[in-house]
Amino acid sequence: MSIYGYILEYKRFAVHDGDGIRTTLFLKGCPLACRWCHNPEGISFKPELAYLAHKCVGCGECGVCPEGAHIFDGGHTFVREKCTACGKCADECLGEALTLYGKKISAEEAAEILCLDRDFFVSSGGGVTLSGGEPLMQPEFTAEVFRLVKEQGISTALDTCGYAKKSALDTVLPYTDKVLFDIKAARSDTHEKYTGKPNEPILENLRYISSRGIPIEIRIPLIPGVNDGELDEIGKILAPLERITAVRVLPYHGYAATKYESLGLTYPGAAFVVPTEEMLDVAAKTLKSFGLTVILPDRKE
Repeated sequence: MSIYGYILEYKRFAVHDGDGIRTTLFLKGCPLACRWCHNPEGISFKPELAYLAHKCVGCGECGVCPEGAHIFDGGHTFVREKCTACGKCADECLGEALTLYGKKISAEEAAEILCLDRDFFVSSGGGVTLSGGEPLMQPEFTAEVFRLVKEQGISTALDTCGYAKKSALDTVLPYTDKVLFDIKAARSDTHEKYTGKPNEPILENLRYISSRGIPIEIRIPLIPGVNDGELDEIGKILAPLERITAVRVLPYHGYAATKYESLGLTYPGAAFVVPTEEMLDVAAKTLKSFGLTVILPDRKE
């Protein structure tokens, strides 16, 4: 019997989602609601329709909507309140102004697509990454996709926020070659304030993954005024863990505002600021003082 999951999209030839050249599959649904999240379409577990008005070419093909959510009266108006996210309009949209997030797909179908670039994975030391949303919220699907691609000799990486049940980890880790693990804050009150959840389960899961002997790359989204004052504490948390291969510092950016607008949402990260080059250098120096290998984003020439 096939195992099904709900996905967002595939990203082929990804180079920042693990080692080598990779194909990344993004899954729907996340237990956190980070204010700076750059994939808001991955937060809700329900299918959602995104509408980018500037891409609308006025073709009228979205008039297939059975609920009448698209109105044409001297122009095009999308009435989101009527939308049931069936996706029929997105299938017909000629300008790619409409996108359905939350497609149901079988693990076999997902694996077949993920294996298309196998030759590139082999030559570059790359593979397949499952991200989100949060893939551990769909553990059976994630595990089955990993199992199927590993049968083809393809390496797997799990990109996770770490907030999940241990049983989900036990389901997925046997088929996982590397974990990309987010650390957003050292203090639980900070973490809960900005993500909606405490971080004790996350840190416990991090230690558990390390004890399983699986290589871990830490991802730290650097948000000034949120976690830049906790880097010393983060370093103390990470230093004792033997399986950490590197710590990647990811500077906050506000590029996702348009995504929120397309989903009818208000962007909660509008007040955040982009860290300066000096802030990134301080972050790297602080983390390196704990014996950690630090990766910063490529600098502009």
